Amino acid sequence: MPFTLPELSYASNALEPAVDAATMDIHRGKHHKAYVDNLNKALEGQAALAHLSIEDLCAQVSTLPEAIKGAVRNNGGGHFNHSMFWQLMCPAGQGGAPSAQLTAAINGAFTSLDQFKAQLADAGMKRFGSGWAWLIVKANGSLGVTSTPNQDNPLMHGIADVLGTPILGVDVWEHAYYLHYQNRRADYLAAWWSIVNWHEVNRRFTAATTSTR
Repeated sequence: MPFTLPELSYASNALEPAVDAATMDIHRGKHHKAYVDNLNKALEGQAALAHLSIEDLCAQVSTLPEAIKGAVRNNGGGHFNHSMFWQLMCPAGQGGAPSAQLTAAINGAFTSLDQFKAQLADAGMKRFGSGWAWLIVKANGSLGVTSTPNQDNPLMHGIADVLGTPILGVDVWEHAYYLHYQNRRADYLAAWWSIVNWHEVNRRFTAATTSTR
């Protein structure tokens, strides 16, 4: 089945002022749609891959035929990353808070929630050019912060420097913030915490830690 552009669970202006409506419309309607269209084009005639989920495609991208590997890496990564990104955000005041279990894991790995936020922001600021900053659950169940270039993600065996199941990720491509923040990536990263959907992060944490037991 061809991959499709997911619908948002909120209006495109619902994340303002942290993320403006124009950015959301262009980011999802142009950039993400192009990743979906190009991924489907790359997979045409690849019957052996038709049953794979986007997560499995990302995990296996380094083993794919050379003719499509680059396209699937870039566009499949873009589709997975953005599909997750939309779910990780919600209108300010509706995102809840980290669960007791996630809070304990964050405190164990980073000392405090504030220290975790600082490490994720640091990863986002130090990512030269385009990419993502991630909170992941590693194979041993512990949490870690990492970053990836372009549309790579921590699922990509043979590509990502640090592997794990991403449970939170922030897009630091300029198209994610440039209309409103211009070159002020730090301001965007600071504002972004006001719209994090902790309910979704908690769900992903529970699913990831259950699967590692």
